[in-house]
Amino acid sequence: MISVISGESVHRRQAMWGKRVVGLAASLAAMLVLPLEIVHADTQLVRLTPVQYQRTIRDVFGPSIQIVDNKVQPGFRDEGLLAVGERKLTISSAELEQYQKTAQSIAAQVVDARRRDTLVNCAPKSEGAPDSECAAHFLSRVGLLLMRRPLSEGEVQAFVATHIATAEKLGSFNAGLSAALEKMLVDPELLFRIERTEVDPARPGKKRLDAYSMASRLSFFLWDSTPDAELLTAAQSGKLHEAAELARQVERMVNSSRMEQGLRTFFADMLHFDQFGKLFKDTMLYPAFTKNVQEDAQEQTLRTVVDQLLYKDREYRDLFTTRETFLTPSLAALYGVSLPRAQELGGAVPWVAHRFDEKDPYIGILSHASFLSLNSHPARSSPTLRGKALREVFLCQKVPAPPGEVDFNLVQDTSNPKYKTVRQRLSAHASDGLCAGCHKITDPMGLAMENFTTAAGYRKTESGAVIDATGSFNSKNFDGMQELAATLRDDPGISSCIVRRAYSFGTARIPGSEERRWLDSLQKELVASGGIKWRSLARRLALSPEFYAVAAEQPVTANSEPQ
Repeated sequence: MISVISGESVHRRQAMWGKRVVGLAASLAAMLVLPLEIVHADTQLVRLTPVQYQRTIRDVFGPSIQIVDNKVQPGFRDEGLLAVGERKLTISSAELEQYQKTAQSIAAQVVDARRRDTLVNCAPKSEGAPDSECAAHFLSRVGLLLMRRPLSEGEVQAFVATHIATAEKLGSFNAGLSAALEKMLVDPELLFRIERTEVDPARPGKKRLDAYSMASRLSFFLWDSTPDAELLTAAQSGKLHEAAELARQVERMVNSSRMEQGLRTFFADMLHFDQFGKLFKDTMLYPAFTKNVQEDAQEQTLRTVVDQLLYKDREYRDLFTTRETFLTPSLAALYGVSLPRAQELGGAVPWVAHRFDEKDPYIGILSHASFLSLNSHPARSSPTLRGKALREVFLCQKVPAPPGEVDFNLVQDTSNPKYKTVRQRLSAHASDGLCAGCHKITDPMGLAMENFTTAAGYRKTESGAVIDATGSFNSKNFDGMQELAATLRDDPGISSCIVRRAYSFGTARIPGSEERRWLDSLQKELVASGGIKWRSLARRLALSPEFYAVAAEQPVTANSEPQ
């Protein structure tokens, strides 16, 4: 976790960062793992993800900039989200070296002759010498966009000093400007969202985010990227704290096409899609489940979510029972359905809108290959993992970790002649008193998915025995995926959880007791007025004072994986 200190000025930190131009990576890394200076002890720091960093660069400099993929290690989950865990991370020396290489590449492209006139927007007096006036103009302008706040005069001068020193040494205005921009691109104020606070005049004794931190929180919540110029202008004018201006900005943003990337990021985080990086399936048993199919599986779910929640403005709970989705030929083969021929679609089309027939076993996102494969073992399904995911991902419930001394041999023995199905093996395994408690929580739900293999293929038997896909949840019995999906859709916990998840995603923290009461009332109000629709939920959260309030730190929790 990053520690917090106070009493050092931003100018002093920038001066420290400005001591070296060449070979910055080692010294920068050493500083980033030390405590970062911030304004208040209750200020929150949230590390930008590599995707957020890339989007920031493209939003500021345009889509033509080629960005090296940073090999930054994913964070850990808190409250079920990486977005919450990111507030507790530093950047390692190796990771910062990757950022340094990326910064060098970006800066060189920005000052390249093909882009400089457009992106720098001023011409130096001489190509072979520094120009402090032109450099200051450029660095203060892009600094506002990159740092998400205006730079102080001292900060601008520190960057200009780097420009001057390098330009004089190398006899090149471009080299000097590139060095200054490179330093800015690895500044902690860019790599971390440093959310500063101020006294809240409407809530005596409490604090709120300042206008620039407010703009950042809003933009990363809705768009998963840096604030645009219009939002920063609203912050700079002080009007963003006014209800009318905030409402205008929120309405503009929730109706922007950029809402899609924010929605995608939220669901990819909530559904643990980062785990696909280490997903493995036994290729001898499931040769069709290739790396391309894994990528298609994620995209299928995200396309379905975007189509249902943004383009069709459906309620969140409908994701569990919709038969509408999108498929590629590889996914269609996996699901055992046919797609129209390419000539019928006017040429080769990689993704095709598809509606599963009422007789098909596939229904809702729980039957997608993304969910079924991610919550299974390499060579076998896992009702326990699937039931755990249902409770933790969609119901915000915590499933206890299994005791360390548990013997899983019986569960894993798929060739056992006495226990042919997973249900039979789990029943025998759960007879052990150490195991019964956890399995009662997970298995009655997960067993309803047993008609689906670890690779999402449909089956009726296992080892020659007919599969029993009955289950129960909250005293309600069901048989198979369709009845499970309908039962979950109608459970109030589904709506309550998505509201809490969205709030945690946007604020990057666990809601306190007062906030949870407010979120519960908001959930009931939204359900009563037509259901949880993403734009409505995002709008209500983004317009609420609670979303920008400052709360005390909450304890960190950790998840572990059962068998």
